Amino acid sequence: MTISYPEVRDSVYATAGVYAPQQDSQLLIEAMTRSGVVTGRRVLDLCTGSGTVAIAAAQLGASEVVAFDICEHAVACAAANASEAGVRVDAREGMWVDAFVAGPFDVIVSNPPYVPTGPDADRENIPVECGPPAAWNAGLDGREVLNPLCDSAPEMLTAGGTMLIVQSEFADTEQSLRRLRSGGLRAEVVLSQLIPFGPVMTARAKWMESIGMLPIGRREEEILVIRAEKS
Repeated sequence: MTISYPEVRDSVYATAGVYAPQQDSQLLIEAMTRSGVVTGRRVLDLCTGSGTVAIAAAQLGASEVVAFDICEHAVACAAANASEAGVRVDAREGMWVDAFVAGPFDVIVSNPPYVPTGPDADRENIPVECGPPAAWNAGLDGREVLNPLCDSAPEMLTAGGTMLIVQSEFADTEQSLRRLRSGGLRAEVVLSQLIPFGPVMTARAKWMESIGMLPIGRREEEILVIRAEKS
């Protein structure tokens, strides 16, 4: 089943220095649409980037959408895209700790940085069109943002709340599930897609092979969406 969201695709753009919507954003929107959990609820979009997921949440009938990003350019871009799409999104500059203060929320959606990052990442030749490195770099194991996000989820969600997170298989899916479950949430993978490597993963493949993270010669990854529920 493929979800179509032409309103988002036609109205969302990424300005210079902002992460442009890609397959991971699309997969998260598809999971959000299928779940039906957004309508009439207060939604938080963490690491909003261009705002594409936040806009989709608003179009799906969320009562309120708050979107956070650490990049001021992303916040401005998300606000402009929401205005162009004719929906209300409260775009704010800040980290997950700032979102924590603004909570709790009925639904949290996030496409965080999750790409494992080697010691020579600053020497990689990645096109500027891909956006800023902060949009994907996430430490040696890809979990610099995923760990605090998963650990704080129980306190950021209202009773009966839902979290949807998209990540790569190379950022240790099982650890995300364990961390969410250790906080008392019910968590499972609800959607996945196998995609060819883009510019970032292609530039990083040799390093990943050298440490045994990537099978030699493989140039595709599974991206997936985890759904966590609070009782």
